[in-house]
Amino acid sequence: MEVKKNPKKDLNKSSGVFFAAGLAMVLALTYVALEWKTFYGTEFINVAQNVDEELIEELELFEIEQPKPPEQQAAPEVIEVVEDEVEVEESVIESTESDEDTEVMEVEDVQFEEEPVDVEVPFAVIENVPVFPGCENEKDKRACFNTMMQKHIVKNFRYPEIAQEMGVQGRVSVMFTIQKDGSIGNVRMRGPDKNLEKEAARIIGKLPKMTPGNQRGTPVRVPFAIPITFKLSN
Repeated sequence: MEVKKNPKKDLNKSSGVFFAAGLAMVLALTYVALEWKTFYGTEFINVAQNVDEELIEELELFEIEQPKPPEQQAAPEVIEVVEDEVEVEESVIESTESDEDTEVMEVEDVQFEEEPVDVEVPFAVIENVPVFPGCENEKDKRACFNTMMQKHIVKNFRYPEIAQEMGVQGRVSVMFTIQKDGSIGNVRMRGPDKNLEKEAARIIGKLPKMTPGNQRGTPVRVPFAIPITFKLSN
């Protein structure tokens, strides 16, 4: 048996109309919901209702006093004129120009005091080198000085025991100055170890007093440098 449909009873015939109507209604409700405005009542809200009354009682009002403007002194009605009775001595400026009656000192009568010259002249360029004791009668005092220095170092040389135990060796550069009175000063060392530097300073400290170096007949300070080599034997 065939089932026949009635064309007048088709349920899908008006579905599009109902869908469009429903969509329009939903959009309308959404618009109304978004544009809806609410207003609070005019009832006064006390913002101080949660404030502790004890804190309010402790606050004290204070006033700031404005400084009073300074009082203006009234000008005197009568101005008195006081005469200046103090006498002022006028300073007289004497002329420094000489005239015919002025006596002029002769140049020969003027005495000049020569200030001592404190300079250093290197050992290599000084006119008269310092004289090491024992080189007074030598013709080449510069060569004799170097020879006596080497003898002095060999005679007083002593290798520090702590440096030997540590195996420390090397060259110590010693710089000192022969002062204007022939003494030794301004001793400086530079080497690989403090113990070697200390020994080099001890050797230089034993140098005898010398005849100071002269430059143009004037005693001057003469700096001098010499290396001292510390080498351990195999």
